[in-house]
This record gives sequence, structure tokens and C-alpha cells, in this order.
Amino acid sequence: MVNVTTRTAVAADRGAEHEARRRTSAGVFWRYWTGSLVSRLGDQVTSVALPLIAVLTLHATAWQVGLITGAGYLGWLLVGLPAGVLVHRLPLRGTQVVMDLVRGLAVASVPVAAALGGLGLPHLVAVALLVGLASVVFDVGNSTFLPSIVPREELTARNSLLSGSSAATELAGPSLGGVLVQLVGGAAAMVLDAVSYLVSAALLRSLPRAERSAVARPAGAGMREQIREGWHFVTRHPVIGPCAADATAVNFVAGGLMTLTPVFLVDTLDAPAAAVGALMATGGLGSLIGAALTPRVVSRIGSGGALRRAALIAALFTFLLPAAGSGWAALVFAVGNAGFSAGVVVTSIVTRTHRQTHTPPELLPRVMATVRFVSWGAIPVGAVLAGAASTAWGPRTALLLLAVCSLAGPAILLAGSIRRVRDLA
Repeated sequence: MVNVTTRTAVAADRGAEHEARRRTSAGVFWRYWTGSLVSRLGDQVTSVALPLIAVLTLHATAWQVGLITGAGYLGWLLVGLPAGVLVHRLPLRGTQVVMDLVRGLAVASVPVAAALGGLGLPHLVAVALLVGLASVVFDVGNSTFLPSIVPREELTARNSLLSGSSAATELAGPSLGGVLVQLVGGAAAMVLDAVSYLVSAALLRSLPRAERSAVARPAGAGMREQIREGWHFVTRHPVIGPCAADATAVNFVAGGLMTLTPVFLVDTLDAPAAAVGALMATGGLGSLIGAALTPRVVSRIGSGGALRRAALIAALFTFLLPAAGSGWAALVFAVGNAGFSAGVVVTSIVTRTHRQTHTPPELLPRVMATVRFVSWGAIPVGAVLAGAASTAWGPRTALLLLAVCSLAGPAILLAGSIRRVRDLA
């Protein structure tokens, strides 16, 4: 009887301890989520404000807008691979806070320069580049941090929540940015982004120091060898490799859209700043729908089926973008933008969850960095080439060429073994 009582007491203590750990983990996650959400909202305001400053204030061409967009993602080509190693070597919490502060100061320089009368295109390019470089390290750290605080079986749901939250900011941020640009001007609107980075830094600073990283740090190997290990794992993996190639094709198109959208809406469709923000926000609506549906779709048709269908849907909807017209016909652009974003967010959730659950913990930061180096490195290439195509043939023709390029994503997935599997695992 005593043994039974003792075992019951031990089980109760273990249950209480497990519940306490679960609550602590949940609290850390929600602070992590809030910081990411606040920072992301500011990002979305800037995604509208920065190109509109260039177009409306500096009268920039599509090529010049492409330079700004490309500079914002050039960091993935410059430091994308080393970022995975740096995340291992530096205290994660402190690194995240510093990256937020760097981005906040860079963005705050825009309204300051405008007030002093010294704002120009080189300044906007420099700000975009600096923010992009800091975002590389920050994003790799965030991707590494999530699996350390979320149980494996909850990753799909948590990734869906994060993507859904990001989609909500994509829905509200551009609309807010467009309205702010119209009311107070583009430079003043960027004050909101600067504040968001400071709030994010304060929230991340409040996380326990012990949560800086939960993955093993490789010993003995130099940076080049560590980068090579991550690169070989991605390129030789039968699922992660093709998914990274698909993401590269998608991000090439996304980079082109970042350049062409404000130019097409302002110069071709003659849309006011507030309407530009609202039309760009439809991408957030599509992302929100896609993120909400992902767990159900994966449960019904498997992660492999969800990935293939979402990639094809995203590509097909891009053909609506160049078909848009002025006035009510601009809704065609809204539908195309929402459909493209919905398909992309489903593929992103599925592939990100697979990487997080099928990569050895000691390799995860380097795998995440490698995938983003390749895929996000395509964004500045797409942005600059789209700007050049728009200058040569006009924004509408350039959008049509991007739509054709979007077919490369589903073609990559259907060309390999992924086309036959129900689940990526």
C-alpha cells in the first residue's frame, strides 16, 4: 500500500513538473510570438512606405525601385551562409536584440534625413541594405529558436500560427502604410517601423538567458567546414533539396513583384497611395487564409499533396496580375495577389516544418541559413531583373513574364520523387 502511495505521489510530482515546464515554454513562445508580430507589422508598413517614398517623393523609375528592393535582400547573398554559423557562436538572445536595434536606428534615419532635406536614393538603398543584413542574422536565429521551445508534434500548428500572424500583419501593415504615406508622408510613416523594432527588442530582452539556443554547438570545425556541412545536407537531401529549389523559383517571382507592384499600381493603374496599400494588403489576406487552412489540408491530403497543389495554385494566380485594369478592374490584381500569397504560404509552412523536424539539431541553423541563402538570394535578382524588364517593355509585360517564370516552382516539384508521395516524411 505504501509503495502504491509513493508511486502515486511521484507520478503527481512529475505531472506537476511537466505542467510547470509546459506553461513556462508557452510563456516564452508567446513573448517570442509577440516580438515577431510587432516587428513584422513595422516591416509591412516599410514595405509600402519605402518604395512609395522613392516613386512619389524622389520620382524613381522601376529600375531604381528595383535597386532598393534588391538591396533589402542582398544580405542573404552576402552573409546568408555565415549567418548559420554565427547563430551557433553568439548568444542568441543578445544577438536578436542587437539586430532589432540596428534595424530600428537604420529606419529612423529616413525621417531624420527627410527633415534635414538630405534624403535621396542612395540613402534609401543604404537603409534597405543595412536592414536586410541585420534581418538575415535575426531570421536565422528565429528559425532556430522555435524548435527549441515548441514540441515536435506542435510545430506544424505553431508554424501555421506564426504564418497566420504574419499574414495578418501583411493584411493590416500595407493598408496602414498606404494611409500613413497619404496622410503624413512616406518618411514620417517609417517612424512606426523604427518604434516596432524597439518594442521587439524589449520583448526579446525579457526572454530567459537560458533560451538563447537549445542546439548543440559544433566543436573543432572551422566556419568554412561548418558551412560546407550545411550545404551538402541541403543539396543531397531528397526532399529538402527540391523544396529549396522550389522556394528559390517562388522568391525570384516574389522579388520581381516587390519591384513591379508599386510601379504598376501607381504609374499604370493610376492608383492613389491608400489604394496601393489596400491592394498590396490582399497578399496578407491570401496568406491568412492559406495559413489557417494548412493544418486541415495537410491532414486530408498529406504534406506532399498540399505542397504540390499549393505550388500550382500560386503559379496560376500570378497570371491575373498583368490582366488588371484601372478602377474596379484593379480587383483582378487583388484576387491574383491573394491567390499567389495563399499558395506560397502553404508551401512555406509545409517545407519549413519538414526542415525543422527532419534536420539534426546541430545542423538546423546551418540548414536554415543555406536554404535562405539560396532561396532568398533569388529575391534581389528577381527585383533587379524585373525592374530592367519593366524599363524595357513596361510594367504589364514584365508582370506577364514573371507569371511565366512562376511555373518553374511546380515544375521542379513534379519532376522528382516528391510528385509520388502523400507525405514528405
